[in-house]
Amino acid sequence: MASQPEAAGVPGADRDDRLARRLGTGDAVVIGLGSMIGAGVFAAFGPAARAAGTGLLAGLVIAAVIAYCNAVASAQLAAAYPTSGGTYIYGRERLGDWWGFTAGWGFVVGKTASCAAMALTFASYAVPGPWWAQRAAAVAAVFGLTALNYRGVTRTALLTRVLVATSLTALAVLVAGIALGGHAGTARLGGWAALGTGGAYGVLQAAGLLFFAFAGYARIATMGEEVRDPRRTIPRAIPAALFIAVAVYLVVGVAALLAAGPGRLAASTAPLTTAVEAAGAGVLAPVVRVGAALAALGALLALIAGIGRTTLAMARHRDLPGRLAAVHPRYRVPHHAEIALAVVVGVLVAVADLRGVIGFSSFGVLVYYAVANASAFTQPAADRRWPRRLNLLGVAGCLTLVVTLPWPSVVAGAAMFAVGLAGRWVILRRRAPETASGR
Repeated sequence: MASQPEAAGVPGADRDDRLARRLGTGDAVVIGLGSMIGAGVFAAFGPAARAAGTGLLAGLVIAAVIAYCNAVASAQLAAAYPTSGGTYIYGRERLGDWWGFTAGWGFVVGKTASCAAMALTFASYAVPGPWWAQRAAAVAAVFGLTALNYRGVTRTALLTRVLVATSLTALAVLVAGIALGGHAGTARLGGWAALGTGGAYGVLQAAGLLFFAFAGYARIATMGEEVRDPRRTIPRAIPAALFIAVAVYLVVGVAALLAAGPGRLAASTAPLTTAVEAAGAGVLAPVVRVGAALAALGALLALIAGIGRTTLAMARHRDLPGRLAAVHPRYRVPHHAEIALAVVVGVLVAVADLRGVIGFSSFGVLVYYAVANASAFTQPAADRRWPRRLNLLGVAGCLTLVVTLPWPSVVAGAAMFAVGLAGRWVILRRRAPETASGR
């Protein structure tokens, strides 16, 4: 195990490879919200309703509890290891290189799928035209926001603040419209018995799909090298962003179910537009579309930043090609990593299905957080801020949700991890003779 002071830096990195610490607590909270607001509210309620009906509310609570366990584990680890890379670094330092690689691979693969999901969500709300026009708009959004990230993290935080404020305003208008529309009612919920729709498996599957919405607080931890006073800022910012997001999801989820019922939500590709129209407030549908588009852009912007930092950390440790470790000499961002990400996401956007990538993303991210909880469990008392039982609950919760995701997502996720782990084993085998000859 590396000592804390050594881990807090970047092994093998000189001064020119460091990122600039420019983000305060407010900026960190906003970046976390930018990753969460939009992903869940505008993309995950439909699949969750198909899995559990009204029981998606129970799934939302389960997802929130597990997300809280993951959040405090991430905050505790990020305070001790304030460098780029998130659980990729934490797993390496606390559990070993293979655990760190597993977490980093899960994050990069899962969140690359999330980028595609957010780009497609933006296009589906913003471009009512044919599918090819939506795909073109999604690709344009990916490359446009990558160019913005290229110019520096402070610009990312500023635009994310604007997008989050606009999205929250649109959601407030949506909830008010449903409340005043006159067509919403508790009868659409189906009573207490409806919470068990889909059975335990359906509720847990809904929780796994909705967990996709809560993973944004990881962006704060992965940007630990760019946060001022990280030992104080990160433990404050991560829970704050999560609690705000949970409150928003509960209010919007209940309002959507009261307006449209679980059946109509499950059948809709734009569930909140369906909800506001069912409530008799269709005049607000353009507001919902604008809010959804902006929220998706905010999530995509923060995702690109977070994945770029984890890719940077993995490249520094030679778990990904070394060229991806480059930091721009002027803007102090991992520009090679972000350009490579934009190319991969652009290809995914051209061929992917929105609903399929949500489950695939959840698989990768749940594995990532299982490693985070296991890593936090091993921290000494001096570095602990929360009890170990939360780490145990987090590991158990993540692994349970992984196996209850839709089976195509489980199969695809398991195959992707097998490819990544096998690839690393082959590369290490090839490097062994080179290392021995260099001694």
